[in-house]
Amino acid sequence: MGMKGKAIEIVGFTKKFGDFTAVDNLSLDIYENEIFGLLGPNGSGKTTTLLTIATVYKPTSGDIYVFGHSASREDYEVRKLVGIAFQEPKAMWIDKPIDLLNWHARVVGYSGDEAKRVVREVMELLGLWEHRNKYFYQLSGGTRKKVELAKVLIQKPRVAILDEPTAQVDVLSKHALWDVIKKLRDEGTTILIATNDMFEAERVCERIAIIYKGRLRALGTIEELKDSIPRGDVIEIQFDGLLPESLRSELEAYGRFELRSNALTIYVEKGEEKVIDIVDLLKGGGVRVKKIMVKEPSLDDVFTYLTGAKLREE
Repeated sequence: MGMKGKAIEIVGFTKKFGDFTAVDNLSLDIYENEIFGLLGPNGSGKTTTLLTIATVYKPTSGDIYVFGHSASREDYEVRKLVGIAFQEPKAMWIDKPIDLLNWHARVVGYSGDEAKRVVREVMELLGLWEHRNKYFYQLSGGTRKKVELAKVLIQKPRVAILDEPTAQVDVLSKHALWDVIKKLRDEGTTILIATNDMFEAERVCERIAIIYKGRLRALGTIEELKDSIPRGDVIEIQFDGLLPESLRSELEAYGRFELRSNALTIYVEKGEEKVIDIVDLLKGGGVRVKKIMVKEPSLDDVFTYLTGAKLREE
């Protein structure tokens, strides 16, 4: 990493709502000027963490520091450093994007003319200019998300917090927004993204924390996380009929496997060599193989390997 300073330090952070523990003793550092991802399914504690960094919530115990300022004790200082794009965009139904963003620009310190200039610039960048005078209720979910992201781009905060920034956004816009996020980082902002979209995490984030049920399960670069699966190749086999019990113990000799109705996923080393033996084994047991894939693990596979759960409920 070189000698980068720490932008955010999360130290033994726990957040409870009544008896429910949303985040359980989380500790991690986010370095200046990196794009850092919190990856996990909905309900895993990502949003709670983001909202606490942004001083919306207070920690139950532990603390979070933003450039050395405590989010719990110096919330006023922290708010000056942080901009957040919420998962559910915040606006009144009768707001127009242009008014909302001009107001926001004034709040973060632009004078009138400057505000108009920067708002137009950001709206054009995000493809929002043609929607500027629509009412909020007339905008699609994806367009509302862009208005939310526009607030952060106008502010250019030292730390940008983006909660599922491209959920509900079409594929073409996703790629454009990912480029915009990288550009913001290139201009000096540290970026923290919460997502359950492994493609987003792979495309944008430099380091990732995998979070599940409020706990940190893994932390590292994408390569490090993929290498953390001890048997890293993934063989996926679709078949007809049932898998006889007798074959299960024989399959276990190759590696950890998961069975979902008519699909078999096996984690192995040297997948392209092993796959031939495995197909022979299945055929010998009377299983009709329909489709075979051998691939490197995805972040989805890493997540499933670590937690036994899926990143996204289909």
